[in-house]
Amino acid sequence: MRENKLRTVFSIISFNGLLPMKRSPLFLVNTLTSPFSFLFFLLVVGGSGYLVYGVSGGMVLTTLSIGSSLQGDLTHYRTDLKFQEMVVATPVKSGTFVVGMALSELVYSIPGMVVFVTLSFFYAHYILFGGLAVLAALILLWIFATALGFTLATYFADVRESFMVAPIVSIFLSVVPPVYYPMSRIPLVLQPLAYLAPTTWAAKLVQGAMGITPLSLLDAIIDGAVLLASAIILFVIAWKKAQWRES
Repeated sequence: MRENKLRTVFSIISFNGLLPMKRSPLFLVNTLTSPFSFLFFLLVVGGSGYLVYGVSGGMVLTTLSIGSSLQGDLTHYRTDLKFQEMVVATPVKSGTFVVGMALSELVYSIPGMVVFVTLSFFYAHYILFGGLAVLAALILLWIFATALGFTLATYFADVRESFMVAPIVSIFLSVVPPVYYPMSRIPLVLQPLAYLAPTTWAAKLVQGAMGITPLSLLDAIIDGAVLLASAIILFVIAWKKAQWRES
């Protein structure tokens, strides 16, 4: 049984991740456009001092984009190709399908993540165990983005609705929160609103781990705990509420 699940997961990774990348390498370029656009903008407007924020923000945005990509692909497969209906008719469980799709989207992000991680070694000053903290934050953010993408995709009747919602979600999760800039740039009265976005906690942890902003052990624990709670809550919602079979 476990072998069959692993085979299914690897098949989905190949079908939705490796094969499209091999046939259309421009997919990789597309995943890099948004993160590097912000990086370029920060470099032009803020100078080299803000370059490190662009690198840390690029890691967060690249991971978050997995959710929007998953949302679009799942909607397309369900509404246009009826692929989900075929999967539902098989013994494949929803969890196995989602894990395979999430990992296939992760494949797209690996080249961009490698670029940002490489840049971070040149421009950041990692604290002790900072690399592990960054890895933990991005894994939790990946779980959150996957749960969000799967949940939203199941309620869209048309792929065009997905295209309309994705930019709005991206703005509220990656542009408005302090992903590409420090929390101190937000007026004190508005900072509680920024903390409503899980990406704020992820960005704070990543920035602190890279030595960009001060980060105490207590801050790291709080940031990680809130991010973990957000990921778990949304994952549970996705698991309970997402529509796997058509009613």
